[in-house]
Amino acid sequence: MDGNNSSYMELALAEAEAAAAAGEVPVGAVLVDGDTGEVLAAAGNRVESGHDPSAHAELLVLRAAAAKRASPRLGGCDLYVTLEPCPMCAQAISFARIRRLYFGASDAKGGGVENGPRIFAQPTCHHRPEVYGGMDESRAAALLREFFSARR
Repeated sequence: MDGNNSSYMELALAEAEAAAAAGEVPVGAVLVDGDTGEVLAAAGNRVESGHDPSAHAELLVLRAAAAKRASPRLGGCDLYVTLEPCPMCAQAISFARIRRLYFGASDAKGGGVENGPRIFAQPTCHHRPEVYGGMDESRAAALLREFFSARR
């Protein structure tokens, strides 16, 4: 991993912090053109504010980048997300043909990549990105812990 990877995860963490400040579960995502390094989209969760159960940070950046590129396939793009994607997001990542997935904290309860159904390991999975978990894991996990402990 080079220095740019950590700066992209920094952007995703900033999106997660902004989401938390807005009362959303603190998950942030950044989608990057893997060849040029251009940030194509960045977002935090907007489930509550959008009254949309599918408004996960990952789906929001996939939608924005697909619209920007006028294509549902985002080959050559890398996704940085602060939490292991859920099964819904993992399937969308596969359909979008994302090149590499970098994520922060693992999600033993709701994850769909290294936990749960392990979408990319299924024989029915059309595309498997390279996966790099644990990036800035302690910071990403701390954001989630603080958010949920404040609500208990």
